[in-house]
Amino acid sequence: MFAIWLFAPFPLTVMGTMLGRHWAGKGDRFPLRRQTQAYAHTSLPPSLPPSFSHKQMFAIWLFVSFPLTVMGTMFGRHWAGKGDFPCRVNSMARPIPLGPWYTHPGVIVAATGILPFGSIFIEMYFIFTSFWNYKFYYVYHFLLLVYLILMVVCVCTTIVAVYFTLNAENYHWQWLSFLASGSTAGYVFLYSIYYFVWKTHMTGLLQTCFYFGYTLVFCVGLFLLCGSVGVAGGTMFVRRIYSNLKVD
Repeated sequence: MFAIWLFAPFPLTVMGTMLGRHWAGKGDRFPLRRQTQAYAHTSLPPSLPPSFSHKQMFAIWLFVSFPLTVMGTMFGRHWAGKGDFPCRVNSMARPIPLGPWYTHPGVIVAATGILPFGSIFIEMYFIFTSFWNYKFYYVYHFLLLVYLILMVVCVCTTIVAVYFTLNAENYHWQWLSFLASGSTAGYVFLYSIYYFVWKTHMTGLLQTCFYFGYTLVFCVGLFLLCGSVGVAGGTMFVRRIYSNLKVD
């Protein structure tokens, strides 16, 4: 360390002192500063007006985002094709009969998310600890395994929920499959409340809003992820069972 100080900052300090003494007392006491300022004024471009960035953003939206949105809408309408249902569908919707309490969509949605949450319950503790208590997280390979288990459990539980719904003569299974699998995020948010109360030492409005704001964003993303996987699994299950029907 002494050698670095001796051969790097110390000679520069001595040279700066000598140059300062040599230039002191003359008419132009700060020539280097004036030369630097002159170079900056001649070489750097002038600052852009504040409205220029807004014009850039509007131009990006007008010539990039908006045309791509219109093109995607046109492609989606003309290239989607017709629905190839595996069996004949009745044109008139029939009334849905009342069933037992456990066939109610709210009960099915609330019960379906328990098993997926149970598959990630232990790992959620370590994730919350590493994120909010500033602990290092090392087992990313195990996290990948837990993620795959979560996807498989979401598909299996959604298939069971869809089967219960269809068995109760309720054909509104699409949104139910999405909400049933996505209800896992609701249990994760409830667990985050428990973790905030008993495992953290956060107090005050700012820390509370910071904690629950980030947790809510995470839960919304998890809800969309699990719901999409559930709809995909439920769709494959419905198409599979109805493709084997023989309708005269």
